[in-house]
Amino acid sequence: MTKNIINIGLPSKGRLKHNTINIFKKNNLKIHSERGERDLFGYIKKLPNVKIIYLHARECIEQLSFGNIDIGFSGYDLFKESEINTQNKILINKRYNFGNANLVLAIPDLWIDVQTLLDLDEVADEFKKKKKKLLRIATKYPNLTRQFLYSKGVTQFQLVKSLGSTEVSPFTGTAEAISDITSTGATLKANNLRVLKDGEILKSQACLMLSKLSLKKTGIKKIINLLSK
Repeated sequence: MTKNIINIGLPSKGRLKHNTINIFKKNNLKIHSERGERDLFGYIKKLPNVKIIYLHARECIEQLSFGNIDIGFSGYDLFKESEINTQNKILINKRYNFGNANLVLAIPDLWIDVQTLLDLDEVADEFKKKKKKLLRIATKYPNLTRQFLYSKGVTQFQLVKSLGSTEVSPFTGTAEAISDITSTGATLKANNLRVLKDGEILKSQACLMLSKLSLKKTGIKKIINLLSK
C-alpha cells in the first residue's frame, strides 16, 4: 500500500454499507466511484489521500489486523469472533447506533421442556448417554459460541459450521440447535425457533475501527476525528 494513502475499508453490501456511507454524507464527505454501485473502490474529492475499499465485513477485520487498511467499519460481533491475536492489533474507536443485533442460542419450538442453558445441558448429556453422540449446534460464530457455552458449564456439544441459512439446520438434520445473529427475532420465529431464556451470547453494533499499525500514519487522526463526529 502507498505510504501516504489512508485506506478505509467499508462493508460491501447490505444495511451496514448503506448506514456507513451515510456517516460520510453527514460529514460532507461524499464517496465517488468510477463504475457506480458495483465498484469495489471509491474516493473522496475533499480528501485526495483517502482511498475507499469495499470489503466483506469479516474481511475488514482481517485486513485491519494486517495493516492493509488503516480504518475499517464492521460489526462488534465479527471483531469478537476473530482470534485474540487479530483483536490485539485493532482499536475500536467508536460504536454507532446502527447494525444492532444479538448473537443468541436458539432451539426448535418443539423442544417445550428446554427453556434455559441448564435444560440444554441436560439434553446434551442425554444425547451422549443414550444416542452415543454429541448435541450439534450450527453456527457462523464458533469461537464466541464455544467460549459462551464453556463459561456456562455446557461442554457436551459439537459445533457445525454453517455456510448458508443457519436457521434451517435443525430441520434438515444438520444440527439440533443453532447459534446465530438476530436483530428482531422475526427470522427465528418464522423458522419455528426460539431463543433460550438465558441464551444471549453477545450484543453487537457497527463500529469504527483502527489498525494499530496505522496509529502514527500522517493524517490518520484528522480522518478519525471527521468520522467520529
